Amino acid sequence: MSGVDVVDVPAVVRARARAAGDPGWADRLPRLLTDLEQAWSLEVTGVLTGGTASVVVRAVAADGRPVVVKAAVPGTGSARQVHTLLRAAGNGYVQVLAHAPEHEAVLLEALGTSLAASGLPPGEQLVRLARLVRRAWQVAPSVAAGEPEDKAAGLAALVSRLWHELDRPCPEPVVEEALACAARRAADFDPSGCVVVHGDAAPANAARVLDPRPGTEDGFVLLDPDGFVGDPTYDLGVAVRDWCPQLLTSRSPADLLDGWCETVAGVAGVDPAVVWDWGFLERVSTGLFVLSLGGRDQARPFLRTAEVLLAAGSRWRVLR
Repeated sequence: MSGVDVVDVPAVVRARARAAGDPGWADRLPRLLTDLEQAWSLEVTGVLTGGTASVVVRAVAADGRPVVVKAAVPGTGSARQVHTLLRAAGNGYVQVLAHAPEHEAVLLEALGTSLAASGLPPGEQLVRLARLVRRAWQVAPSVAAGEPEDKAAGLAALVSRLWHELDRPCPEPVVEEALACAARRAADFDPSGCVVVHGDAAPANAARVLDPRPGTEDGFVLLDPDGFVGDPTYDLGVAVRDWCPQLLTSRSPADLLDGWCETVAGVAGVDPAVVWDWGFLERVSTGLFVLSLGGRDQARPFLRTAEVLLAAGSRWRVLR
């Protein structure tokens, strides 16, 4: 066993721990990882980047297999995430190999390149994501997943609160449009049509499988699910939420995003205008939330693209 002396915990994760009421979590993390090395017969080999509520490290199992250990900030929803993965049993999701619920830590199969870094064109990535979330929606609801959640109403409250608390960091029309999107999605909320959604189905939350197995027919699997019961079209809005560099450098950003909304809507058989609503609401709420954690550089592209898209217009917004 290697023993873990130092772990470079990103500032945004430290901020999340402080916000969750456990500012000392990052300092305890090396000892926790050393204990998990011993319990699971592993050797930690490095820290992976990314994420805002956990630290993920590479490791090698006793039989030589590459594996991954994920240690979550306490109180950030990891229990429901792991529950979703366990119920999925590898069908469209990363496979769980072991679980330490008392430490909010999980041992996962190692995966390859993320979908975001796969080199596939955006349209192909979105097709893969739409297929993956349709597979993910097959996870049966359970008590742990909770009651159906009106996500639009929750995001509306978040956007309103953070915009004022952060001293109005984006133009008011952007916030007004986000709230209008939320109002439309809340008006259409139907608990009977809800499923266990992934909740953050972005390209960075899908990765290539190293060894094909049942449930990985698309060559990729999802990871890090929020795993709440909600409107399935929300997942499709998250899928088109990112892509800030492409949108900011496009001569026709609205047409580009409209086409992506059509793509994922076509795979899932839903209305592209609904996808556009969710995508815009997610773009603004994500920018504000990341900004509230101190991630100014990460937040700026989300808020800037929301402003650009609002100015450019959208046929899905206009046709409603």
